[in-house]
Amino acid sequence: MHIGHTNTDSRPIGVFDSGVGGISVLKALVQRLPNERFIYYGDSANAPYGVKSREEILSLSRSALNKLLSFDVKAVVIACNTATAAAAEVLRAEHEDLPILGVEPAIRPAALCGKHPTVLIMATPMTLKMDKFKTLEKELSDLAEFVTLPCPGLVELIEQGLDDQEMLCAFLQELLAPHLKNPPKAVVLGCTHYPFIKPLLKRFFPEDTAFFDGAEGTARQLEKRLCEEGLCAPKENAGGVRFLSSKQDGQALFTMERFFKSI
Repeated sequence: MHIGHTNTDSRPIGVFDSGVGGISVLKALVQRLPNERFIYYGDSANAPYGVKSREEILSLSRSALNKLLSFDVKAVVIACNTATAAAAEVLRAEHEDLPILGVEPAIRPAALCGKHPTVLIMATPMTLKMDKFKTLEKELSDLAEFVTLPCPGLVELIEQGLDDQEMLCAFLQELLAPHLKNPPKAVVLGCTHYPFIKPLLKRFFPEDTAFFDGAEGTARQLEKRLCEEGLCAPKENAGGVRFLSSKQDGQALFTMERFFKSI
């Protein structure tokens, strides 16, 4: 077992998601840990995960993890809410010596943003069905009124790129319409794809609506874990990002780099 702060480790950190969504988490990781090297694997050939069964998500997550392990990564971040809920516990049990971190919907900070606020939780259908999510929602029910909003189809639209703003706006208008008459105090972006459309989402809600996602919390947790286990990169290390995709075409990698620069 490493003792924090006495050792350094220049190996890369693996990050994976069902597609481009986890790049919103990757950006927070890079900003917090600029000396670290990251390998990002987007499983766009199998996106989205949020409409698949738990068994399928676990199998795909295991494959993504094995892909990253082939690059001798020192830690892995599951940058996908659905995969975290479905697979993180099992993968940690299978790889006890590897730090595996997930991303959680930022429900707790949203619940604390005012006096018993109404909180709209946007997420994939599978994330909202998970026991882990339901337990957290129940634990915090005294602090806020939660309204869940499954968003089937939204990940696919974002994966296609953000060029067709008109189509995205029309989709969001229909999706959000039931929640706009009495708008929530806070909106939780419970899928790592959703921060990419936060500028569009803001158009539908009052100016003082607060938006929350789990990227910053994940970045803090990763930094803490690396320090505790002596896995931080040397200070003189030049950080960087390498993108990989399960889609065997240059367009997928181009899209990833474009999303990384856009946020």
